[in-house]
Amino acid sequence: MSDWLADTRDSYDTVAVSYADHTRDLLDGLPHLRAALRLFAEEVRGPVADVGCGPGTITALLNELGVDAFGIDLSPAMISLARRNHPGLRFEVGSMTEPLGDPVGGIIAWWSLIHVPDDEVPAVFGHFREALRPDGLLQLGFHVGDETRLKTRGYGGHPMRVHVHLREPERVAEWLREAGFTVEARWLLGEDGAVLFARRG
Repeated sequence: MSDWLADTRDSYDTVAVSYADHTRDLLDGLPHLRAALRLFAEEVRGPVADVGCGPGTITALLNELGVDAFGIDLSPAMISLARRNHPGLRFEVGSMTEPLGDPVGGIIAWWSLIHVPDDEVPAVFGHFREALRPDGLLQLGFHVGDETRLKTRGYGGHPMRVHVHLREPERVAEWLREAGFTVEARWLLGEDGAVLFARRG
């Protein structure tokens, strides 16, 4: 496992409980993100992989919207929380830097690509495309900007060591097009967030 992956796994293992507490009701005050999730649920066909699922909140919400969603996360502590909080759903430890397994109708990756270095992103998008069925839907959420920050302290004040990559939507869209996706929509969320909808070509 590369250093950045190990750092990311260990950091989220450390903050898992505090992160789950912090994000549990986060969508209550974010109507545009709730709308993006509902639109994804309406348009996707077939099972969905929630990649970087954390404590499973989005996975569970998708299931409430009628989607057969399961979660994948690099952090064993996050997966343990997700399984405990949502015992009827499927969660597994895994990485977006590796093939995702069985074909799916959709992939959602909300603010999990932010720790992946630029030179690894094309391979990640390649794995996403391979995992998606023809016409499969991908939704990405990420921080907007053009810089990388080292985060050394996180949720609950616990120590972390993760690089957070802020990216311009057009740059992410270009990587998607190069990987064989058609970008269908780009939503800007205030000054510092974006959601992209893309479909496997």
